Amino acid sequence: MPDPALPSPPPELLAARVQDPYPYFAWLRRYAPAHADRRPGRPTVWQISRYDDVRALLTDRRLSKDPGRVPGYVPGPAGLNRHVVHADPPDHTRLRALVNAAFVPRRIARLEPVIADTANRLLDGVEEHAHVDVIADFAAPLTFRMICTILGVPRELDDQATRDTLMATISPAPGRDPARVEGDLHVLLDTLIARKRSGGADSAADLLGALVRAGDDSGAMSEAELRSTAYLLLLVGHDTSMNLIGNGMLALLRDPVQAARLTAPGAGPGTVATAVEELLRYDSPVRDATFRCAAEPIVLHGRRIREGDIVSLLIGSANRDETRFPDADRLDVTRTPNDHLAFGHGPHFCIGAALARLEGAIAFPLLLRRLGAVRLAKPAEELAWRPARVMRGLTALPVVRA
Repeated sequence: MPDPALPSPPPELLAARVQDPYPYFAWLRRYAPAHADRRPGRPTVWQISRYDDVRALLTDRRLSKDPGRVPGYVPGPAGLNRHVVHADPPDHTRLRALVNAAFVPRRIARLEPVIADTANRLLDGVEEHAHVDVIADFAAPLTFRMICTILGVPRELDDQATRDTLMATISPAPGRDPARVEGDLHVLLDTLIARKRSGGADSAADLLGALVRAGDDSGAMSEAELRSTAYLLLLVGHDTSMNLIGNGMLALLRDPVQAARLTAPGAGPGTVATAVEELLRYDSPVRDATFRCAAEPIVLHGRRIREGDIVSLLIGSANRDETRFPDADRLDVTRTPNDHLAFGHGPHFCIGAALARLEGAIAFPLLLRRLGAVRLAKPAEELAWRPARVMRGLTALPVVRA
């Protein structure tokens, strides 16, 4: 229920939050930078919208990542929430150390030829097509294949059925039984882990195999943590990069002048890298930071956040804060400096940031060059966005050759 002492968000902005959250975010930053969303029978959720507040709270130890502090709150599929995103120190420190090595920039950089080859092969497959879906034909298979490569998912499980099982846990298909979705997911994870256990020493060469060995040989990871971590890495390692490519391509298609800068003569790696940072800021693939709750009372902008209240740090809003980014609602692929928060900040900074950046740096210029003169197949306002709480991504990005 709204706080009677404060203005309530306009209903039309609330209704449009999935399709276009930015007018709602702008209203929050101006009128209610610490806004309490209170609903009967649910925990209070505080929406924090200004850049300085979001950045500070991302490292504030008064916020906990443990969903167990909020009675009755279920953050995801049953039995799959014992991972690094839902852990405080010392568990967070231990779990992060187990996966960090696979995502360090120098190791990710070795994937560049693999990513480029995969991307070109996907575009080869649609070269003669008049209609292309940038998500289904390119972004989804590219990013899923890369995280499967890092984890060591067998090729026969690196397919559409596996991806659909994962994505259904955050964006359920209409009419699909949630219990069946969770059951299918558990079967998938059991199969992956069993394959690694039966694969001998060679299985330890990939990340999932190494995690299995860490649990089996030294007890560094429990079985519940192993299953949860496998689920998290498969989902987030794919979804974040897919959204970056989809959201970024939409922005570029809507602004041909900016798009042309990525393929202009002399546009080198530095130009592209700067553009990727701006595309991360402009329409962030992660709209809201992952779960946090108050471990003790916090006072912010005169409002008292109680222990146990959920605190939603609105990354998408922080990245459009006009006090931090001049002309924040305008795409500018040459923008520097660009201290956005698309990957978070502090101890929970996104493990997969280097992978997402590399995939974006390869994908954007390649798509612009190889697709050539294309336009949106429908007005941007009619494109559908997935109604996920944390992520922001399109269900499809259909284009037609001009």
